[in-house]
Amino acid sequence: MKRSRVTLADVAALARVDRAVVSRVVNKDATLNIRPETRERVLAAVEQLGYRPNVAARSLRTARAHMFGIFVPDFANPVYAEIIKGAEAEAAAQGYVLVTGSATGAGLGGYMDRLGQGRVDGLLLAGAGGESGLVEQLDRAGIPWIMLNHRSRSVRRSVVLDDERAAALAVEHLARLGHRRIGHLAGPAGADTATRRSAGYSAAMRDAGLPEGPIVAADYTPAGGAAAMATMLAAAEPPTAVFVANVASAIGAMEAVRKAGLEIPREISIVAVHDLDLASYLFPALTTVRMPLAELGRRGVTLLGRLQPDEAVAEVLDGPIDLIQRRSTAPPPTP
Repeated sequence: MKRSRVTLADVAALARVDRAVVSRVVNKDATLNIRPETRERVLAAVEQLGYRPNVAARSLRTARAHMFGIFVPDFANPVYAEIIKGAEAEAAAQGYVLVTGSATGAGLGGYMDRLGQGRVDGLLLAGAGGESGLVEQLDRAGIPWIMLNHRSRSVRRSVVLDDERAAALAVEHLARLGHRRIGHLAGPAGADTATRRSAGYSAAMRDAGLPEGPIVAADYTPAGGAAAMATMLAAAEPPTAVFVANVASAIGAMEAVRKAGLEIPREISIVAVHDLDLASYLFPALTTVRMPLAELGRRGVTLLGRLQPDEAVAEVLDGPIDLIQRRSTAPPPTP
C-alpha cells in the first residue's frame, strides 16, 4: 500500500500543539514566541514522522515559489561552481531551492522564459552584464535581482569582491621576490572583473615604483590563457613574472610556458586570482590569491531573501583575501 503523506495535523497531534505552531516552527518564523522545550518537541515530531512541507501548497498560500535562480556564463568555469555552492547552502538554510542556468544554453532571456515570470523569488547573475537591455528585462520581471561581481552605471544592485586588492597582493608578492619585469595576463575586454584587476595591477606597480610590463587580454579559459601567454613570451623583452587574472587562464598560460621551452618558476613566475583545489595539483603547484567565492554566493542569497524589487544594493564583500604561495613563484633568474 502507498504510504499516506504526513501532514501538519499529524505532527501537531504528536507534539501536542496547534497546527499553526508547527507551521511557524517549520518555516523558521522569527516572531514565534514559544518555550524552547515546545520547539524541541515539535522538531522531534517532525523528525520522527519524516514530515516534509508541501512546497506547492505553501507557494499558493504565500504567493512565493520558494526558489531562487542563479545564472552564470559557463558551468565549465570552476570559479562559478564555488559561487553556486555558497548560494545553494544559504538557499537551503532559508528553505529555498536554487535553480541554475548558464549562457551556454539559450542565454538569460531563454532561461527566464523557461522559468516563467513569478517562478523564482529572486535572481542572482554572475557575469551576465553584457546582454543588451538586461536591466530593463529584469525590472519587467518584477522580482528582486542582484549582480554578483559585476557593476556598471546601469547596474544598481551589485555585490562584488575586492579585485583591486587581490591584484595588489599578487604584484606585491612578485615584487618582494625581486621581480622588476612583471607582466599582466588580463581578462577579456569589457569584463568588469578584468577592469578592476587590471586597475589593481597598475596601481600596485606604481606603488612599487615599477613600470608596467606587457599586458595581454585573454578570456577566462585555458585556451585563451595559452594564446595570450604565447603572445607575451614573443615580446622583445618578456617578463620574468606574470600576474594572471583568472585561474583557468593560468592553466593555459603554464602550458604555453612549457611549450616555449621555459621552466616555471626558475625562468618565469606565475600567480593567478582564485584559489581552487586544482591549483595545488598543477605542475608546479600554482601560487594563487584566494577570494571568498562561496561567501559571495551566500551573501547574494541573503540579500535576495529581504530585498525589495526596486531596492538598490552596492556592496564590496568584506571577506578574507589571502595569497597562497606554492611552487610557481620564485625569485627571478640571475643575469
